[in-house]
Amino acid sequence: MLNDAGYFTDDCIIYRTGPNSWRVVHGSGSGHEELTRASIGRNVAVLFDDDLHDLSLQGPLAVDYLEKYVPGIRQLRYFHHMPTTLFGKPVTISRTGYTGERGYEIFCKGDDAPLIWDTILGEGAAMGIIPCRFLALDMLRVESYLLFYPYDNSQMYPFADQPPGDSLWELGLDFTVSPGKTGFRGAEEHKRLKGKERFKIFGVLVDADKETEGGDALFADGQQVGVITCGMYSTLTKKSMAIARLDVDAAVHGKKLEVRGKNVATSAIAHTLPFDDPEKLKRMAVG
Repeated sequence: MLNDAGYFTDDCIIYRTGPNSWRVVHGSGSGHEELTRASIGRNVAVLFDDDLHDLSLQGPLAVDYLEKYVPGIRQLRYFHHMPTTLFGKPVTISRTGYTGERGYEIFCKGDDAPLIWDTILGEGAAMGIIPCRFLALDMLRVESYLLFYPYDNSQMYPFADQPPGDSLWELGLDFTVSPGKTGFRGAEEHKRLKGKERFKIFGVLVDADKETEGGDALFADGQQVGVITCGMYSTLTKKSMAIARLDVDAAVHGKKLEVRGKNVATSAIAHTLPFDDPEKLKRMAVG
């Protein structure tokens, strides 16, 4: 979602649930307020559903668990959804998630959420299904290049002489706009901002055995060239990696960098994103 200036303000997924019915699930930005304002004077109603819970079941074994209860779940394509029932409760299951893995989001009524949660954890324990805290998402999003508003944005790391706001070109999210598409809010400014990037979202591979922190400075040739927005240490790959905001000239794979942080002071290199599964083969697996 863009504002009139062509800057990113929120991310969302739009589900078409009927001929004239849509469900919008947005991130931590101003999506709800913006949709409400945009609806004024139009033949549309924006309804906030506070009885909708989203339980996320992620990982390669998620489909093995769900297929016992949901016919056709293996055929559900990436970024598609289906109405169904789970443990006798009405749900909508979408093949989406914030992990970079093959996974599913289960939308259910608030009263049904405890039963669904407890049943999945109880039955799935033998398969290794466990509850995860938010830190696990930070680890996965670094590997998979999943941004989190506002923590990777200029709302958190402002420019000294400019209001907050980042273009899709800077964030690497320009793929979300179909080539030649016009008429959406901020379209003209979005197009004008191409080639005027002030920074680039990029990866950093750190020579350390622990994670960096948001706000750690990045230097090259004695000059600060960026800032880390989210770091993690992978116990699987034994690598410390991070998402960063880098000067355009420094956002080159293999560029030598130096981390100057609170807990980490060491060498690093700029690294293309995502670190894991660049072809999205895990997310888009068939069958």
